[in-house]
Amino acid sequence: MKKLSAVQLKQQATVMAAVNALEQQAFTQLPGTVQCWFSLAYEAFPGSLLVRVQLSDDAALAFAQPQLLAWQKRLSGLLLKKGIVLKDMRKHLVFTLNSPDD
Repeated sequence: MKKLSAVQLKQQATVMAAVNALEQQAFTQLPGTVQCWFSLAYEAFPGSLLVRVQLSDDAALAFAQPQLLAWQKRLSGLLLKKGIVLKDMRKHLVFTLNSPDD
């Protein structure tokens, strides 16, 4: 893997800070939250950003799913505070049972 440029490192740090803040909120407000993580392609940023909130089981997923839009808005707001504008916030956050290793 090639070394990230200074701009890419800054993008990564900014997204990491927003995802960590979202994760802390999820731990307190969404029962069954295991972790949050993200993936992105730097050459297509911010359109390529995808944040996943991992939940522990189907019951937690069923509880969280109706709140998905509110959590997508939270992510969009956190990133907007950092200067990153998401054109369609619905494409950038999902709830899942899969871990990063799956």
